[in-house]
Amino acid sequence: MPKVILRRQGDGSLTCYVPKKDLEGKVASLEFNEDDRWGGRMVLEDGTALFIEPMKAPPIFPVEMRVSRG
Repeated sequence: MPKVILRRQGDGSLTCYVPKKDLEGKVASLEFNEDDRWGGRMVLEDGTALFIEPMKAPPIFPVEMRVSRG
């Protein structure tokens, strides 16, 4: 499971940085992005798909978390 760093940009969009691959990109889609459920399948704008275990609330950004491929 790789670690990623997620940041919220000034326009409200999310960016994801994968240190091991030196890859950074905008989050194109996130399966759950509500106040009471956040996470799931995340797709970056280059097509990279990752999975964040769904949480009960969005984290406080920036945040480092473990994800799985998918």
